[in-house]
Amino acid sequence: MAAGYLEILRAKHAARLLTGTLVGRLPNATAAIAIVLFVRAEGGTYSLAGALAAVYGVANAVGQPLLGRLVDVHGQPRVQLPAALVSALAMAVFAFVGTDPLPLAHAAVAAAGLFTPPLEGGLRALWPGVLRREEQVHTAYAMDAVAQEVMFTVGPLLVTLCVSVWSAQGALLALNAVGVLGALSVVVSPPSRAWRSAPREAHWLGALRSPGLLALLGAFLFVGVALGSITVASVPYADDHGGDAVYGWLMAALGLGALVGGVVYGARRWAGAPERRLRVLVALLAVCYLPLTLMPGAVALTALAGVFLAPAIACAFVIVDRHAPRGTVTEAFSWLVTTFTVGASVGTGLAGPVVEAGGAQWGFAVPAVAGGVSLVVLLATGRVLAVPARGGVVAASSENDPNRAAEPRFSSGDRA
Repeated sequence: MAAGYLEILRAKHAARLLTGTLVGRLPNATAAIAIVLFVRAEGGTYSLAGALAAVYGVANAVGQPLLGRLVDVHGQPRVQLPAALVSALAMAVFAFVGTDPLPLAHAAVAAAGLFTPPLEGGLRALWPGVLRREEQVHTAYAMDAVAQEVMFTVGPLLVTLCVSVWSAQGALLALNAVGVLGALSVVVSPPSRAWRSAPREAHWLGALRSPGLLALLGAFLFVGVALGSITVASVPYADDHGGDAVYGWLMAALGLGALVGGVVYGARRWAGAPERRLRVLVALLAVCYLPLTLMPGAVALTALAGVFLAPAIACAFVIVDRHAPRGTVTEAFSWLVTTFTVGASVGTGLAGPVVEAGGAQWGFAVPAVAGGVSLVVLLATGRVLAVPARGGVVAASSENDPNRAAEPRFSSGDRA
C-alpha cells in the first residue's frame, strides 16, 4: 500500500515541496485556535475571540482565489512569498497590539487572513511537473488530502504546546514565522521558480467561467456544511458524555477516519471517469453520516463519517484539474479551498440553532442532510461535469517543463 506514496516521495523535490507547503500552511491551520487563546489571554471575551477568528476566516476565503489568480498570472515566487510576509507581519501587529484598539486588531487579523498565500493550490499545480506519470499525480492528490488531515490534527496540538512553553503571544509569533520559512522553502525550489501557468484567456470571471467547476464547487459547499456542523453537534454530545476530553476524541476520530480512507484510496489506481467516482464517494459519505444520529458509540461513528472525506477531496482535486479553464489552475484549486471553508462556516452557524432546538441528535442530522444535498447537486449537474475543459494542470505542466518535452502529453480532456 505504501509503495505508491514512497515512489512519489522519492521523486526529486517532492518531499521538499510537500513538507514546505504543510509547514507554510501551519499559520492558517492554527489561526482560529491561536486567535481564541490569545484573545482570552488578553482578557477578551469568547464573543470577541470568535468574532476575530471569523474575520480571519472570511478574509482568508476572499483572499485565496484572488491570490491564486495572481499566481497564475505572475508566477509563484512573486506572489507566495510577499503574501506570506505580509500575513505574518499583520499577525505580528495583532500579537503586539492585542485587542486595544479594537479596530486595529480587526484590521490586522483581516490582513493576515487576506494575504495567506495559496500554497495549497500552488502545490497541486506543481505536482505534474515533478512527477512523471498521470497516475502518480492522482496519488499525490490523495497524499495531499491525507497530509491535510494530519496537519489539522497536529496543528492545534502545536498551538497548545507553544502556549504552555511560551505564551499565547509567543505561539502567534512563532507559528507565523515558521510559516514564512515553509513558504520560502517552496518558492525558492526549482519547480516553483520554473513553473508558469498556461496562456490564459482574459476574463473577469477567471476560473469561475467553467460550468463544470461551478457544479463541483456547489457540491462541495454542502460537504463543507456537513463537516462544519459535525464540529458543533459534537459539543453537546461531549458535554453529556465526559466533557472536553470526549470532544477531543470525537474530532480526532473524524480526522483518523479521513486519514485511513485517504491512505487506502490513494494506494490503488482507479478506472473510469472521476466525476462518476465522486458521485459514489459523496453518496457513501452521506450514508456514513446517517449513523451519527444514533449517537451511542459516537466516537466510532465519527471515525466512520470521516472515512470517505479524504477520498472525496482527492477525487475533487482531479476534477478541478479537468475543468479548470486554461491558465487558471491555481485560482481554480483556491476556489475549492474557499468554497469548502465557507461551507464549513455555514455549517457551524446552521448547526448552532438546530442543536439549541433539538439537542445533539438533531445536530448530527445536519451533516446527513447536507451530504444528501451535495449528492443531489452532483446528480443534477452530471451532464455539465461530463464535459471537461481543455488545458488542465497536467497539460500545462507538460508544456512548461522542458525536461518533459520528450514525454507523451496528455490533456485534461483525454482522461478516462
